[in-house]
Amino acid sequence: MSNETLRIIFMGTPDFAVATLKILVNAKYNVVGVITAPDKPAGRGRKLNKSAVKKYAQSEGLHILQPTNLKAESFLEELKALEANLQIIVAFRMLPEVVWSMPKHGTFNLHASLLPNYRGAAPIHWAIINGETKTGVTTFFIDEKIDTGAMILQDEIAIETDETVGTLHDKLMTIGSELVLKTVQLIEDDSVETTIQPKTEDLKTAYKLNKDNCKIDWTLPVNDIYNKIRGLNPFPSAWSNLYNDKETLSVKIFKVGKDIETHHLDIGTLICDKNEMKVAVNDGFINIKEIQLPGKRKMDVKSLLNGYHFDKNAKLL
Repeated sequence: MSNETLRIIFMGTPDFAVATLKILVNAKYNVVGVITAPDKPAGRGRKLNKSAVKKYAQSEGLHILQPTNLKAESFLEELKALEANLQIIVAFRMLPEVVWSMPKHGTFNLHASLLPNYRGAAPIHWAIINGETKTGVTTFFIDEKIDTGAMILQDEIAIETDETVGTLHDKLMTIGSELVLKTVQLIEDDSVETTIQPKTEDLKTAYKLNKDNCKIDWTLPVNDIYNKIRGLNPFPSAWSNLYNDKETLSVKIFKVGKDIETHHLDIGTLICDKNEMKVAVNDGFINIKEIQLPGKRKMDVKSLLNGYHFDKNAKLL
């Protein structure tokens, strides 16, 4: 098979997907269509916002579709008319079988974990939250369930002890785009070999993030709290209630350090001086370095301590 015979449809929405689309375009593959999320109103003016993938696709003059309903007859007809023989998915939504089964060479997905672990919506976050020391990326052919299809290729990467979801996202975005390119080359050469995902009992899941599971539980061990905060930094961010005098504020916490030591303070007790803000937990302290108060910008703790007064009984709970 030669480059000319591959007709690729690419589906994706956020920045994470742009790196892959870019590598395909730069390698001169024939991307006959790009499918991305509809424009969404954002900001105070509710101005329509284009997805990162749409912005890049427009800059390259690619054919763009933005369906609201992936089962709509009009969309399916447009899709068929593009006569693609391969579909590539990176950070999109679940596809109906009528879509993923359409191309001759199948539809494959890039997932930001070492499958079968961390299937689901937030694999990069949960790998850090759970204190993993390695993760990676996997390409696999889509089937009727979520992230369960036959695996094509994997690439592994170490998770540093101070890694945040922001830094790991960018590393996985790069190695993921390279893995997609290798996968396309295998399909092009008709030399793909797949591995069925092993069925094991104790799989770890990448649950969708919500307000409840992003709240910090200060009763956990210091390492678990540290991992959770860096696994949510900078997005969507870990949060906690700050009880200060008669005020209760919902604060976002970003960069932190940790100290494991014995103390007799109540959990959540705040210790502040001019330069430092520490939270007492069971087996030590979480040292807050970046924080955001409601309606304020994110700031380093020194700046906050310059202008904000903490009561001697202030707590984070």
